[in-house]
Amino acid sequence: MKVLVIGGGGREHAILWKLAQSTRVTKLYCAPGNGGTEEVAQNVPIGAHDFAALSQFVKDEGISLTVVGPEDPLLAGIVDFFSERGLPIFGPSSQAAQIEGSKTFAKDLMKRHQIPTAAYESFTDYEAALAYLRAQGAPIVIKADGLAAGKGVVVAESLEEAEQALAQIMQDGVFGNAGARVVIEECLRGEELTLLSFVDGETVKPMITSQDHKPAYDGDKGPNTGGMGTYAPVPQMSNELVAQIVSTIVEPVAKAMVAEGYPFKGVLYTGLMITAQGPKVIEFNARFGDPETQVVLPLLDSDLLDVFEATINGTLADQDVAWKSDSACCVVMAAPGYPGDYPKGASIELPANNGETVIFHAGTKLADGVLVTNGGRVLGVTGVGATLAKAREIAYQTVGKTHFEGAHYRTDIADKALKQHVK
Repeated sequence: MKVLVIGGGGREHAILWKLAQSTRVTKLYCAPGNGGTEEVAQNVPIGAHDFAALSQFVKDEGISLTVVGPEDPLLAGIVDFFSERGLPIFGPSSQAAQIEGSKTFAKDLMKRHQIPTAAYESFTDYEAALAYLRAQGAPIVIKADGLAAGKGVVVAESLEEAEQALAQIMQDGVFGNAGARVVIEECLRGEELTLLSFVDGETVKPMITSQDHKPAYDGDKGPNTGGMGTYAPVPQMSNELVAQIVSTIVEPVAKAMVAEGYPFKGVLYTGLMITAQGPKVIEFNARFGDPETQVVLPLLDSDLLDVFEATINGTLADQDVAWKSDSACCVVMAAPGYPGDYPKGASIELPANNGETVIFHAGTKLADGVLVTNGGRVLGVTGVGATLAKAREIAYQTVGKTHFEGAHYRTDIADKALKQHVK
């Protein structure tokens, strides 16, 4: 079977890497891909938003399944476009993808169906938002309503910081149209957790837990990024807690979307805060997380192609989704200056493959046969081991042997878990 994966980041490289292990896959394509994806797939120079060219390529090459990695084409309706033409595609419809595309949509859905989340209000008027902000005080969270590449959230510890963030989003337009509406919500305290789930409507098959590290610097300092590293599973989170999250949050959301006429089919990303009052939703995404995918898929023991097909066909309830007992840790190596302005074109030196580490490419490309940086998050170095401590050790050993000018990475990925629950 031929499969096309749309996107060009670390998440897409991880999806391709896992699909390549399927005995049923005969050829993989990636559009547009990066400097690493062509190790396992044929890169195709078609942009993720060129639906007509992508669908024509699928027809011409006899591709049996298309998998959408990033959120932008999902919101723009690529699944609807392909489905109308009878082309099998993995991902939610544009209407269902609104659960990520509009934070107000997601919050209102949760309010209607009594799904635990932070108290909030949404605004399109700056003065009204400012008045609400001042009435609530700090700490408080300000979110751009639309897509902002994982950077549209500010956790403000002071009113001054909150007012500055609000002005930047609504008046200065730092996130463009994504900030035309803002959501202002209470600041939840606790430990963050990510739970990805395969969903085919009402059936939910949760993946193993993971924990992302969004701030740019050690100790969760600095601006938010798309993610500086992650690990899986999260040992300090019990199986009972995961079962509670599935039964009180993920399944109710899936059923709510079916009931309201926009069933979700694909991967539902649930970002959670484990508070003293129990788990509460921070955000939903309509696709695999990045870099969570880079630690979750290496631990999947089932054939990913089988799971994708069962999700599309509505037979997920009959599909076994099994997991390995190992742990994984991913350290993101970023360009200097990220998440602000950063240079491109620095040559990259990679170590020899040791069999315990997978280096997933994100912001890379081949220039005249030389691998160079081509984005903010450049590489995701994933170590897999029998324990989390071993996986982390393997990842950082490989990071130490991987070089490009000005490379920046956090040195404390998985520290929270290892300090609380050495495993």
